[in-house]
Amino acid sequence: MPRETRDSEERPYVVAHVAVALDGATTGFEPDVGRFYELAATWREDVTLVGADTMLAQEQALAAAPRPGPLEGGPLLAVVDSRGRVDDWVWEALRDVGHWSEVLALHAEATPPRGGGRPVQELVTGTERVDLAAALEILGGRAGGEVVRVDSGGALIGVLLGAGLLDEVSLLVHPRLPGVRTHRLWHGSAPAAIRFDLIASRAFEDGLVWLRYRPAR
Repeated sequence: MPRETRDSEERPYVVAHVAVALDGATTGFEPDVGRFYELAATWREDVTLVGADTMLAQEQALAAAPRPGPLEGGPLLAVVDSRGRVDDWVWEALRDVGHWSEVLALHAEATPPRGGGRPVQELVTGTERVDLAAALEILGGRAGGEVVRVDSGGALIGVLLGAGLLDEVSLLVHPRLPGVRTHRLWHGSAPAAIRFDLIASRAFEDGLVWLRYRPAR
């Protein structure tokens, strides 16, 4: 992504790529995972940013996943874990699952004490919660840290939107409605008055639609 499209030269270009149903829900339906990650490669991210809820929801899959080791040349995985809920074995699995070159735990000063010998490094910003703006600036200072792709649920995206830290929102819209009632947290936690400009769109033969938006300046 061109550097001039960032809202701030002090941090990387930050894009949230999300699979959604027709009503905007991010859960309650089966997304097209293959197409989702095929399109995610568009940004060639240097950092993948996720929230603890997303990692905790993947514990069962991680436990059964092969562990070929860190991916040389792959992106850094940064996990926002203000409350220290991610267990050490999960950190180890994330490091070795073969998708990322390195894993970084993002903590706050109030994060419960962690034991020694943890398998990943940590970055502490903020008091009660991770200071995402500060964390992104530090990640941007890492070698090659120009693009961050958010691969997480609605809560983290809502916080980033509310703080003005997203440069782009990418939606892969599925022609489905959730089978159960869902909580669209990114709608509830982000300011309701944000306006977006459409920068690209693409329709696929299977009914999927890819929409890319930039918050209006």
